[in-house]
Amino acid sequence: MSISILYHTQNIFGYIYERTFYKEGTCIFKIYPQERLIRCPICGNLEVQSRGNVLRDIMLLPTGRHKNYAQVEIPRVYCPKCNKLRQIQLGFADEYHSCSRLFERYVCDLCKVMTIHDVAQHLDISWSTVKDIHKRYLNKKYKTPSLKNIYKIAIDEIYCGKGTKYLTIVLNLENGAVVFIGEGKGAEALEPFWEKLGRRKKKIQSVAIDMSQAYTNAVRENLPKATQVYDHFHVIKLYNEKMSDFRRDLYRETEDAYMKALLKGTRWLLLKNRENLNEEKKEWNRLEAVLSANQPLLAAYYMKEELHRIWEQKDMERGAEEFDEWLKMAEVSGVRMLKKFAKTLREH
Repeated sequence: MSISILYHTQNIFGYIYERTFYKEGTCIFKIYPQERLIRCPICGNLEVQSRGNVLRDIMLLPTGRHKNYAQVEIPRVYCPKCNKLRQIQLGFADEYHSCSRLFERYVCDLCKVMTIHDVAQHLDISWSTVKDIHKRYLNKKYKTPSLKNIYKIAIDEIYCGKGTKYLTIVLNLENGAVVFIGEGKGAEALEPFWEKLGRRKKKIQSVAIDMSQAYTNAVRENLPKATQVYDHFHVIKLYNEKMSDFRRDLYRETEDAYMKALLKGTRWLLLKNRENLNEEKKEWNRLEAVLSANQPLLAAYYMKEELHRIWEQKDMERGAEEFDEWLKMAEVSGVRMLKKFAKTLREH
């Protein structure tokens, strides 16, 4: 068998083919490197001293349902220049990896159209092997995201538990790619991002953020020409938090035992959209009883429904009219929570 077949089918070159043998349905090609490959893997020095060989089996692309392996005796060499003892580089496979680069590329191509479990079954390899290959590919491709063509970004934070606690995420809104992850939250977590942006800051047209003063000030300071956008999700999230506090205050302040019984356990009912209430559990009936007995809570609930409608308008002009109308209704409602929330929105 000629080495040219391995070159054209497995992208292996620079090796001498010795023989082929079979073991339990697996085809194994015994090869060894040519003299020109035996060099220092660090500096490329050819004048190295042999220190024996290491036998390794490298998984290759399969032939149909049959596995293929390359069995290679990898020379260990000592380099006088580097004063290091290392294995030579294989060329067709990365150091410490058990699969060829071509096989790993094939796995990543399959992962685009199949699940990790399906790929593992198809190739008859472990689930963890597929996962590790795909993880290395993703890490290599997305480790240093490009900041060249970024015009619209979103900044938010996520809670990751007791260890890391918070991470600050920056997204490219035009393609959904994560372009920065900072440890912690607030303005300090964004400082490395502003440094990476450098002169590209001028290209940023708009930034979607929550309504925290820290992010508002950070964006205003570093991207003074960019439009700040407070998106639907964060506005509604803040409103839900205020309404939840409002219900809690009503429960604590009332001395009416019947009202306390109605208010108890209704937090999630108030935060749900009406179309999401469970009919079988008669959630709407329970919510209606609470709202009917408390006019301020009734006003707060229906004002939440009206707040959603602002983002349903077909154009900015109509949306602005709805927004202004909502603010006026909140300010004359007589409900302290609504008046304070309207003031917050006007300030932003």
